[in-house]
Amino acid sequence: MMHLRNNLKKILSGAVLAGLTLLSISSGAQNSTSSKKTNSISDTTNSFSSDSKVRDIDGVAAVVNTGFITRKEIDDRIVTLQKQGAKLPGDGVALRKAILDRLIIEKIQLQEAQQDGVIVSDKELNKIVNDIAVRNKMTLDDLRSKIVASGVSFSRYKEMLRNDIVMSRYREREVEAKIKISDAEIDNFIAEQSIAKGGSLKPAPSSPGASGSAEEIDVAQIFIPVDPNAGAGTQAEAKKKAESLLRDARGDVDFLKLGEMASKENPKIKFQELGYRTPDRLPQLFYEAIRNIGGGQLANNVVKSPAGYHVLKVLDRRSATGGSQAQQAPVQEVVTSNAPQNIMITQTLSRHILLKNREGLSDQDAERRLAGYRAQVVAKTADFGELAKKYSEDGSATNGGNLGWMSPGDLVPEFEQAMNRLQIGEVSPPVKSQFGWHLIQVLDRRQAELTVEKQRDLAKASIRQRKFEQAYQDWLRQLRDSATVKILNVEDAAIGNR
Repeated sequence: MMHLRNNLKKILSGAVLAGLTLLSISSGAQNSTSSKKTNSISDTTNSFSSDSKVRDIDGVAAVVNTGFITRKEIDDRIVTLQKQGAKLPGDGVALRKAILDRLIIEKIQLQEAQQDGVIVSDKELNKIVNDIAVRNKMTLDDLRSKIVASGVSFSRYKEMLRNDIVMSRYREREVEAKIKISDAEIDNFIAEQSIAKGGSLKPAPSSPGASGSAEEIDVAQIFIPVDPNAGAGTQAEAKKKAESLLRDARGDVDFLKLGEMASKENPKIKFQELGYRTPDRLPQLFYEAIRNIGGGQLANNVVKSPAGYHVLKVLDRRSATGGSQAQQAPVQEVVTSNAPQNIMITQTLSRHILLKNREGLSDQDAERRLAGYRAQVVAKTADFGELAKKYSEDGSATNGGNLGWMSPGDLVPEFEQAMNRLQIGEVSPPVKSQFGWHLIQVLDRRQAELTVEKQRDLAKASIRQRKFEQAYQDWLRQLRDSATVKILNVEDAAIGNR
């Protein structure tokens, strides 16, 4: 659980997070008065002939395509956030508008998902609900009672859970599944991180054709992937294929067409034009292979990287815009050998007590409870591990809160930063993260190697997260722009809540 690092979960981003907590749901049960008003709305929808008539229909905050959002839905979302202890802005109108914007986006996603056939069957939904009860060490009846006690009918809870799953699956299909990450991007990311962490630098070597100007190089590659842990036979076969492609490329054939043909024969083989890049933005291995190669020429040999074998061709070289090299700061590159090297990192062994975000537990209550546990541990009247077994609300509780050895970046930022400030044996003050409130104790630290394979895995995860955030926001904007939305009365609460 602690390995998740989803920076998109903002305060208004969801009312149903049942996988993390039982009751993070909006209390959307409709009373009989509201139901009658809804029926009235349905009967009069076709009579929307002017803004004044639309505004006279009590209860509707916005019309979204063929559906609508009521003011009571906004009220219910506010109540839920308040019960969860969320810190809400004091401006009530601004808050209602922000929540309405979120509800509009959710409504559009559900409408689009329905049109595209994204569904969750009753059988599948019932299994998910049962799994939630099991994960929270409850019977189904216990779960039902807990939900009903919160003011939401069990059927309403299941429907909101269904909607949350549908939106998640639709988002995964439309955004996450379309994110592509090339090996060149991973190589560049690792190089950039090395520079950012203070790697040894030297001026980039001069290149042919630069004519006194900073240079950009357009490189294309055909890439034959191979697992770093694969046996000698597999490695030799991949290298043989790469060398065969290099020989073919030396003939009278278009390089990208050759790559396309190879990819069709074997979908694992990738071909790509990297576009114009300055030397410092090319992987070091690539630049060393093509630094003295002119436009339209192939690298003399196949390039071996931790990910596999690369056949490279320089499509073009040109002077970069922006003045002569004498007017610019010298381009820098990381001094590395052609063979990637393992990096030494500090790993931390820690344990924690987690109180999850949930209805009925405010931030103040959670912080006060954890401060009490800390006082007991510091006074040596209680053992941290025993307290974790008894009170921690995640899977680590059975192990006394032990999280195992963690590397930099494995934990959410708030937790990791607090943990890094602790000495061995020290216990932190209460720490808030997206998952709830934590009490942290560091047990030990050690030096370990971050292997090349692990570096690439971490780089790929970071690139994917960065790309997802941008792609997700772009996707939401496109959905919103393509929808027909009419804002009616968002500022007033529903009649029943005044």
